[in-house]
Amino acid sequence: MATATLPAKTPVPRTYLYYDFVMAAFVCVLLCSNFIGAAKQAVIELPYFGAVPFSAGVMFFPISYIFGDILTEVYGYGRDRRVVWAGFGALAFASFMAWVVVSLPPGPSDYMKSYQPALESVFGNAWRIAAGSMFAFWCGSFANSFVLAKMKIASQGKSLWKRTIGSTIVGEAVDSSMFYFIAFYGIWQTEDLIKTIIAQYLLKTTWEVLMTPVTYKVVAFLKRKENEDYDDSATDFNPFKLSA
Repeated sequence: MATATLPAKTPVPRTYLYYDFVMAAFVCVLLCSNFIGAAKQAVIELPYFGAVPFSAGVMFFPISYIFGDILTEVYGYGRDRRVVWAGFGALAFASFMAWVVVSLPPGPSDYMKSYQPALESVFGNAWRIAAGSMFAFWCGSFANSFVLAKMKIASQGKSLWKRTIGSTIVGEAVDSSMFYFIAFYGIWQTEDLIKTIIAQYLLKTTWEVLMTPVTYKVVAFLKRKENEDYDDSATDFNPFKLSA
């Protein structure tokens, strides 16, 4: 008598309590730092460089890398990859929406006629700036996550501060250099371009180094609450996959 073979059970995907909230916070910081902070240029005095102009978004954009470190450290490269793609999609849509809104003809009132130039100055980024921002974010975020995951495997999960700072050094270098070269090469003097890249890179990296104690606390909290400390030893690091 033949014995019926039962179908194999499909593994139930792991659910997390805080993963969606961290994703939402990541996307929120990314959009705000690109569309609110980027609209204002501030100046800081640095040794050797003197008065260096920088986008006010630099004060907040590095927080997205902190979230990237937290996501990779706790939930793994695959789940951070999904968040990076979500952020890239949100940034692309926001750029498209800003272009449509700015391109629409303003109303006939005097207020709207005077409002249109202000709207264009804030949201009317040139295509090179929008493209540079999205491409640099995508490359820098994946570089950051990849380096942190590989360092975690090599260190067997020890010395979190080395992983967060080491991955930031690589990720922010990719992000800063790509953005400014794509957006401003041939427009700015090469010397000024290089000085700005270095200054922005130092500011972003220093900001994350100072935030290391906060990163430690958040990582410890999430690992405890989620009962997760993901090991990426068997992970497929292809950045174009969406599966966790």
